[in-house]
Amino acid sequence: MTKPKVAFVTPGSFPIPSPGSSSVERVIEKMAPLLQSEVTVRIYGRTGRKLKRIGNVGGVRCERFPAGDKSMYIARICRAIRSFMPDIVQVENRPKNIEKIKKRYPNSKIWLNLHSTTFISPKAISLSSLRRSFLLADRIIVNSEFLREAVAERVPEAASKLRVVHIGVEPSRFLSRHSPEGEERRERLRSARKWEGRSVVLYMGRVVPYKGVHHLLRIMPRLIACHPDVLLVIVGSPFYGSHRTTSYSRGLQRLGKKYPHHVRFVPYVPYHEVPDWFLAADVAVVPSGAREAFGLVNVEAMACGIPVVASRAGGIKEVVVHEETGYLVLPDRMEEELAERLLQLLKDEELRINMGRSGRERIERQFTWENTARRWLSLLQEDSPT
Repeated sequence: MTKPKVAFVTPGSFPIPSPGSSSVERVIEKMAPLLQSEVTVRIYGRTGRKLKRIGNVGGVRCERFPAGDKSMYIARICRAIRSFMPDIVQVENRPKNIEKIKKRYPNSKIWLNLHSTTFISPKAISLSSLRRSFLLADRIIVNSEFLREAVAERVPEAASKLRVVHIGVEPSRFLSRHSPEGEERRERLRSARKWEGRSVVLYMGRVVPYKGVHHLLRIMPRLIACHPDVLLVIVGSPFYGSHRTTSYSRGLQRLGKKYPHHVRFVPYVPYHEVPDWFLAADVAVVPSGAREAFGLVNVEAMACGIPVVASRAGGIKEVVVHEETGYLVLPDRMEEELAERLLQLLKDEELRINMGRSGRERIERQFTWENTARRWLSLLQEDSPT
C-alpha cells in the first residue's frame, strides 16, 4: 500500500534547523522525522545561512525558499509542491496561507496546525477571512485544550474539525537531575557558574510583558528576606534568536540592578543550551498571562527533574499538575502566590526532589516527541476509509 504524502509548510519565520527558532519550527523539526514509517514527509521552509536550498532534516527532505516577502514565499512553495503532489498539506500557524494553497491544490487535504492564539486574533486576520480559512481546512490541530476552546469560541462552526496534539521534548537530551549522569553534569554546571550554595530560581523564555517577568522582580525583596541565598536567573530576550532590547526589557534590567547579588540576566541562548540551564536550577518559574497556549518550557523544566511554579493560565494547567509536579498560582493573586510557593519549595529540599521526580515521570509518560507523532498519526487514521 502506498504511503500517504504529507507536506509541512512552515511560516517562513526561521529556517529548519535553527538554534534560534521558535517552537513552531522546532515541532516540525522534531516530529516530522518520526512519521516516516507511516507517511512520506516533505518540509517546506525558509532559506538560512549555511543551509542548502534542498537539504535533509532527520531523514526528511527539506526544500528552502527566500522568505523576506511572505506572499512570494508561499507562491514559491505552491509551485514547488506540484512535483510532490501531497495528499495532505499541513500549514503551520498561519491560517491566511490556507486559501492560497487550497486554490492551487483543491484535491489535497489541508490541515492547519495552530500553536497559539496570535494568528487568529483580530489584529492578525479578519473574522471573515478566518472563517473562510477554517471552512477550507479539513483538520485543525491545536497543542492544548485551552487553544481548542479559544478557536471554537472564535469560529464555532469549526469545532468539529479541532483535535488536540500535545507537544513534547527529547528525554535523552533533557537529562534528569535525579539520574547519575544528570546529577554529575548538574554539579559541574553549578560549579562553573559559581552557583554552589545558592537556591536558583530560573525563568526561561521571551522577555515580553505577557510572560510576566516583572512579577518575579517585584517579589524579590520578600524572597531575599526569607531566603538570603536565593538567585533569580532570567534567561531570554524580547525576540527569538536576538539580543535586541525593548523599553520593557530595559525596565526589567533597571529593576534587577537593585539586587545585584540576587538577580542575573542572561541574553537569549540557542536551543541546544536550554537543557543545561534547567538542569542546574532548583525551581523553574513560568508567570505567563492568559495567552500562553501551551508553554513548552514547563515540559522542558519537568524533564530535567525540577519543580515548576507557574500561572494557572492558558494551556499550562494541562502540563503542570498542582501539588504533584509543582504549583499553579492564580493570575489575580500572582505575586502573593508566586512568593508563597517559591519560598515553600526553596525551604524544603525533599519537596523539591519529590515534585521533580514526579515531573520527569509525567514527561516520560505523556510529553515526548514520540507521543506527539503517535497522536498525529492517529488523526491520519481518523481520515482513512474503514
